[in-house]
Amino acid sequence: MFNINLKPPIYDPEAVQPMRDELIYVGFEELLTPQRVEDVLSLKDDKTTLVMINSVCGCAAGSARPGVTLSLQHNVIPDRLVTVFAGQDRDAVDYLREKYLSAYPPSSPSLALIKNCEVIFMMPRYKFEGRYPEEISEDLRKIYDQHCGRKGPSISEEKYAKLVHAKACGSKIPLA
Repeated sequence: MFNINLKPPIYDPEAVQPMRDELIYVGFEELLTPQRVEDVLSLKDDKTTLVMINSVCGCAAGSARPGVTLSLQHNVIPDRLVTVFAGQDRDAVDYLREKYLSAYPPSSPSLALIKNCEVIFMMPRYKFEGRYPEEISEDLRKIYDQHCGRKGPSISEEKYAKLVHAKACGSKIPLA
């Protein structure tokens, strides 16, 4: 595979793949380069884009991914679902933070709901820590009801029931 990132991943890509797969399974598209971030987030089409900065952090991401995936079982969801991975897709994450999230301190995991290049909702890491996925999902569903219009869920209930959440402590993820 051709690696177009200028900065290499910090963590072993194979070790974090289950964390990537968890979001891809429910419909997220990975944005691996700054150009893909720009291609998607620069759209001014009145549609909403949920961007998740994925992370190996077990304390927060271990609740964030299950909370986000559960939220997408709602009957109203964002139009687009995209993700970048902190410590992996480093150039894409840097570009996202500099161009679209510069008003917020760097945080991973984190979520942003963006519409017409503007952040209309932000959920930083501290809002995931110590919370159950159901609590996170409920918060997100309220935001979807206020700002989104796509009919959900992102995948069928039967398919969602087969989702296996990646459970790992970030401190045990091997470095690349």
